[in-house]
Amino acid sequence: MPDAPLTQAHASHVSPRPSACPGLWRIVSARDGGICRIKLPGGLLLADQADAVAAAAERFAGGVIEATNRGNLQIRGIGSDHRGLVETLLAAGLGPRDAAGDDVRNLMLSPLAGHDPAMLLDARPLAGQILDLLEGTPRFHQLSAKFAVQLDAGENLAMLEHPHDLWLSALRLGQQTWLAFGLAGCPADGQVLGAVPADQGLVLVRAVLERFLDLATPAQSRMRQLLEVCSATDFIDGLGLAIRRDAAVLAWRREPRSASWLGVLPQAQGIALGVAPPQGRLTPAMLRGAARVAREHGDGSLRLSPWQSLVLTNLQAQHIDHAQAGLSALGLLCHDHEPLARISACTGASGCAKALGETKADAVTLAALLGPGVPGSVHLSGCPRSCAVAHVAPATLLARAPGRYDLYLRDARQPGFGALRATDLTLNEAGAMLDLPTEHLDD
Repeated sequence: MPDAPLTQAHASHVSPRPSACPGLWRIVSARDGGICRIKLPGGLLLADQADAVAAAAERFAGGVIEATNRGNLQIRGIGSDHRGLVETLLAAGLGPRDAAGDDVRNLMLSPLAGHDPAMLLDARPLAGQILDLLEGTPRFHQLSAKFAVQLDAGENLAMLEHPHDLWLSALRLGQQTWLAFGLAGCPADGQVLGAVPADQGLVLVRAVLERFLDLATPAQSRMRQLLEVCSATDFIDGLGLAIRRDAAVLAWRREPRSASWLGVLPQAQGIALGVAPPQGRLTPAMLRGAARVAREHGDGSLRLSPWQSLVLTNLQAQHIDHAQAGLSALGLLCHDHEPLARISACTGASGCAKALGETKADAVTLAALLGPGVPGSVHLSGCPRSCAVAHVAPATLLARAPGRYDLYLRDARQPGFGALRATDLTLNEAGAMLDLPTEHLDD
């Protein structure tokens, strides 16, 4: 367990909204050992920190590192020396010494924030202010460890489908940049509730968090729960801010842009490289290899993405082919045409008592059955909770028994995974169906 100072810091966090989610201190038990979640500021991981995570996973756990769908890292299979693990991660600058301040650092950015050629503003300064606000304001430590904020600056490479308690998205009206915002949703759902000037973003975030805590009961840990009894209009009216809510704002929609998260990625200046560990699982060698490339040919940093991938920024163009070859040799996916790059899976039965199938292994088997042109993406979920993705995948295989799955296709008119297309499929049968063109699947 953590030493005395850490224990005191943790004990000082008496939240009315306790969480079972893993954190830096809160190492949660699973079938394969403990899980520790490292919340990264805007997904940023320095190369030296990556080396420290790799070393900690080898020394204190079974060497399994996971990239999460909110741009963080997890170490799995942790043994009994929790104190040693936490101290090692803290020494690498991977979290504050106050557990309460670490829990609430849930802010999603584009992995190319500050670099994307389509951005309307550099999101990093405001993101830093929001993270400081969350970490340094004791009252905000009462928020649930799941309470999350998104700051979208209009980048091409942006996850627009993950739900957040508060999301902000940049838009240009006339000669001014504004931040449209919504509650308990995501930029893709189109539910814009208002806008503030970009320089008022921090004021808006503070006001929303304070009003949420003023109104929510301990049972209402998320914004969606509060909005069941308090209308969004009433919530906004009580913020005490000048919110722009005219037709130009309310009718605005965030347009998704086609952008792969793998391979060579354009920057406003220079280029970046996206790579992904199969099924979101990194070995220490993979993480060290990515850190080495970032240090030698880039700016010495990695960005974790909500696609469970890594982005290396500011790379030298003449070294891209060499870097890709080296990272591919370590087992990282470097191109989106690779079938395994389109498949995600939860931990599966070997690591989770609720899972009904070995989804990780089954995903590898399924990838070998699919051609390179499979549209969209496929998610294998061991149970209906679908922990490994925060949004509904185009196609979901839900385990019903070892090696047997029900196939769902995303349908905005239906809740949950969407429309049930087939039941009790073997992997071979699922592969044959998923290899069909999309229009045939919809027949």
